[in-house]
Amino acid sequence: MKDKQSKGAVRAGDSKKPLATADLPPEVRPGQSVELLQALHILTRERKLNQDSRRKLKQVYHLFQFIEPLLLALGEPAGGITLADHGAGKSYLGFILYDLFFKARTSGHIYGIESRTELVQNSSELAARLGFGRMSFLNLSVAESTHTAQLPAQMDMVTALHACDTATDDAIAFGLAKQAKYMVLAPCCQAEVARLLGQNRALSLSRTPLAELWRHPLHTREMGSQITNVLRCLYLEARGYQVTVTELVGWEHSLKNELIIARHTGQPKPSAADHLLAILQEFGLHNLIGVRFQLN
Repeated sequence: MKDKQSKGAVRAGDSKKPLATADLPPEVRPGQSVELLQALHILTRERKLNQDSRRKLKQVYHLFQFIEPLLLALGEPAGGITLADHGAGKSYLGFILYDLFFKARTSGHIYGIESRTELVQNSSELAARLGFGRMSFLNLSVAESTHTAQLPAQMDMVTALHACDTATDDAIAFGLAKQAKYMVLAPCCQAEVARLLGQNRALSLSRTPLAELWRHPLHTREMGSQITNVLRCLYLEARGYQVTVTELVGWEHSLKNELIIARHTGQPKPSAADHLLAILQEFGLHNLIGVRFQLN
């Protein structure tokens, strides 16, 4: 599979060597780019770690230990592994994955997808400065990226960390369209279902005592978040993925710490589709059928 150059894409060679690692904190792994760690504010200008940056680096390694086995399981596909990072922001995840995994390989490409122009430009400049030549940055929304010709027709892995509200659903739709072998998702600010629960609260209270679970606005938000992620997992299973749910980081670091890992098996689960539809009907969310969940 050949990489297609996109607007704002970085195509320089991967020739830049990491800075010397002598006298670095022991947490820094051999061969890691000191310049990158400084640009991400993990290392100080003096190449030191403070308490906050040490915690940040620990989180980076924790996330990488989930993703590295998936990348290794992909082997060496023709043209190398392709990875799309949705809602990339400052491309924190993409840069770390490139530095720890892709940099040592001769093929493979990371595409950072971000709707804020200045962040795309900044990431492009940083990648060029580091010599991370197999990174491209697209100034697109998650939904737009599904149909652009600037990306390969198929994608090996899709990541979306803290993609807010329905952007996670768009990332799932992208992964399905691109026949992704793996999806790694950390949902954030799930508001759509909570809004629908709030709109139907009076009718639900008259229909079932279970509506007490979301009678108060705070509970509505929490219940909406829980239901949203359960529906996403069922949807992935119904579309032929094996799903694992775990913690992204410890609760002491963030309350938004759910990590959904989906591996394509090609074996859809009809029972998952049945349960998904039943939950949508039970909670008055049937309007999402055909909008968020395509089960035909």
